[in-house]
Formats: sequence, C-alpha cells, structure tokens
Amino acid sequence: MIGRFSDQVAVISGGGDGLGRAIAFRLAGEGAKVVLFDISAAALENTLEDLRAAGYTAVGWKADVSREADVVGGYTKAYETFGRVDIVVNSAGMVGPTNTSILDYSTEDYDKVYGVNLRGTFLMAKYGLGYMVKQGYGRMLLIASIAGKEGNPFMAGYSSTKAGVIGLVKGLGKEFADKGITINGLAPAVIKTAMNQDTAPEQLAYMTSRIPMGRLGTVDEVAAMAGFIVSPENSFSTGFIYDVSGGRATY
Repeated sequence: MIGRFSDQVAVISGGGDGLGRAIAFRLAGEGAKVVLFDISAAALENTLEDLRAAGYTAVGWKADVSREADVVGGYTKAYETFGRVDIVVNSAGMVGPTNTSILDYSTEDYDKVYGVNLRGTFLMAKYGLGYMVKQGYGRMLLIASIAGKEGNPFMAGYSSTKAGVIGLVKGLGKEFADKGITINGLAPAVIKTAMNQDTAPEQLAYMTSRIPMGRLGTVDEVAAMAGFIVSPENSFSTGFIYDVSGGRATY
C-alpha cells in the first residue's frame, strides 16, 4: 500500500501526540503530505521534526480547535501551502474530569471539554468540508469514542460530547453523500496515550475491565484502521462509526 496517498494532503488535528501523531506517520508513510494542528507547540514541533527526519513532507501550526479563528487560519495556511485538502482527521480531544459524579462536575470543566471535543469537531468539519466540496472529493474521519456509544459513568463531559461527535458523523455523512466526500467516525476503547495519563486509576481500571481482549489498544492499531477509512478504496461507506474497541462494542 506504499503510495496509497500519493499527491494527497491530509490535515490532522491533535497531530502532536497520541492518535494524531500515529495517524500522521501512517498517512505520510503511504505518500501523503501532512498538515498538523496542535495546541502544544512543543509536541507539534517534536513530531514535525520526526516526520521530516523520516523523509516525509510535513508542516504544522499551533492551533486550539475550539477557537474558530485558529481553525480557519490553519486551513487557510494549509491550502496556501499545498493547494488542496483531501483528508481531514480530527483527533484533537480531551478527557476532562474522571471518576467524578455530575453532581460534582463543574460547568466550567464541562464547557472546556465541550469546546475541544464537540465544538472543535464541528469547526474542523465545517471548514474542511468547504475545501472538499470545491474539489469534489474528500475523506473525513472524526474521532469519537466507545464512551459516546455506551456512556462511561462518572465522565459526563467526555461521554456526552463524544456522543455528539457520533451524531455529527451520521448527519454529515448523509448530507455530503452525493458530493464525492465520505465522513466517518472511529470509536476507540481505551488506547494507551498520554491523554489517559491523568485518568483516575479507578476509572481506567473500570474501562479496561470492559474490554474482552483484556488490554489497552495501541496507537498503531488505531492508525491502521484510520488509514483504511480515509483511503480512496473506502468509497461506499459514509456516516458510519467504526469499531476499535477490543470487542467491547455492542453495536
């Protein structure tokens, strides 16, 4: 599959670390030029350096996906640099409070989680689709979560906003189905990333216990699935939520 993404440009949010970084390497390794957005300038620069050292074409800008101006500006610079946007992967996300009853969950914390997970997904989709419609082709992947499907207790912000991502995927998939654009989601169970380092041990143990395979997923496993979802060969699937949950998914 070397060259599967030759001459394609992939914009990946949350590209500085975790799932976004792994997906960037996967797509770049198959020929894509990658554009990374990340809120952490240090993580972003580190990943860009590693991509370029591997011989890949990669650029990126510090961006907070919850800020409309950052998203618009990032896409504008990506288009000015490469002249097209073929693939969008929205991987930016935050867990927020864990092991916390909604009775103790502050509205301020909820707004932060919403801003990144759902508002950020909306903005990445809205402005990415504008470029895809112009060229009559696109592959968009919005990272959701098994928590959005099944709901994780004591994670009200994360569960509800990831459920919102799933709804967005389903609606947008239908809206753009006749435009040469596919829009799909991916619902991982717990994946071994830095994002989970601050998850309460009790919460992490609960989530891992729900996985029949009895282990955390890896970023490379997610990246392999993502590569297929955004590939040209995945041409008759849209508005769908793919599973990468070690058997936890029940639908």
